[in-house]
Amino acid sequence: MPPAEVPLRQGTPAYRRLTLAMLFAGFSTFSLLYSVQPLLPLFATDYGLSAEGASLAVSLATGPLAIGILFAGILSDRLGRRPLMVWAMFVAGALTLAAALVPGWTALLALRLLTGIALAGVPAVAMAYVAEEVDAASVGAAMGLYIAGSAIGGMGGRLVASLVADVAGWRWALGSVGLAGVAMAEGFRRLAPPSRGFVAGAGAGPLAGIAALVRDRALPLLYAEAFLLMGVFVTIYNYAGFRLLAPPYSLSQAAVGLVFLLYILGSASSAAFGSFAGRVGRRRVFWLPVVLLIGGVAATAARPLALVIAGIALVTIGFFGAHSIASAWVGRRAQGNRGQAAAFYLFFYYLGSSVLGSAGGVAWSHGGWRGVALFCLALGALALALGALLARIPPLPDPEKPATAPVEP
Repeated sequence: MPPAEVPLRQGTPAYRRLTLAMLFAGFSTFSLLYSVQPLLPLFATDYGLSAEGASLAVSLATGPLAIGILFAGILSDRLGRRPLMVWAMFVAGALTLAAALVPGWTALLALRLLTGIALAGVPAVAMAYVAEEVDAASVGAAMGLYIAGSAIGGMGGRLVASLVADVAGWRWALGSVGLAGVAMAEGFRRLAPPSRGFVAGAGAGPLAGIAALVRDRALPLLYAEAFLLMGVFVTIYNYAGFRLLAPPYSLSQAAVGLVFLLYILGSASSAAFGSFAGRVGRRRVFWLPVVLLIGGVAATAARPLALVIAGIALVTIGFFGAHSIASAWVGRRAQGNRGQAAAFYLFFYYLGSSVLGSAGGVAWSHGGWRGVALFCLALGALALALGALLARIPPLPDPEKPATAPVEP
């Protein structure tokens, strides 16, 4: 096989292999991370737990993931992107298989914690890997497919676990997801092109790298966007089930679970907005998915069920579209220490899920769905205001072009 050109461009065989590999990486990460969510009632029954106790199966993976991302980004700046992603995917799949076999709750939680640490090696590195290997105009489309895989994985992991558990129990469900994770890891290993744009230790040291990230005018705003937008998305999905199970809708648990099928819209949205932003410019496009997200939140405040579902769909489309653009934007702005820049973006992304998702619960307790909608509308309005500030920041010059020909970052 002839060596692939760097940077990779859309339409080339190497680019197609990379985008398919990134699709596998996104699918594996989010199916392994969130597949336990529909199994929490079964954990509670088998181990005699409260709902809060059973939820540790999720939180003990996402918490270490957020922290591990910071270290994985720094590590990848020294050791390389692709090798770290390969090992992370294989280890996480194997740990999920082991979690299906261990006899006790404490052991299962320990394996979930280790799974979160292992998975940190994928999202922290994915943006940097794509930004180094792919042509500037093609980065958005490539990251869009990675996020599309994330959306499909987040949906598919939950649905597969639910269906298998209903027939054979939660251990077979976890085992099935773990096997799929290992298969995705092997697919990634075979397809992902070797790193050609990576130079080990090319960035500054960790402290100097943090200082450089803070000095950049756009990156702190992009981190704030990750925090706010993920907070809206998680809050809507966290508490929609409570609303739809209660009167006047009184849907069944199975019917509420089908809401996760809306994730497929996020998959299409991330790929479409990523590609569109690569052609038109991220600064000119970013506001559009944020407006869709805000409109979706407003629609969920209506009473008719069809409008509520349509609103959740719009929130999904807007969130994944904005996330696709912002994540690619971070990769383009961080010309040094890309792994660290991506790590900070994802740290704030998961922090928004944890902190704002819980704060949304306070809004639900005190104001019902109207409180949730007002809370999310305030977050969305702030995200839109920050997007306006981002649009005023000039792009960085492309080092491969004359200084008079800047590239949209």
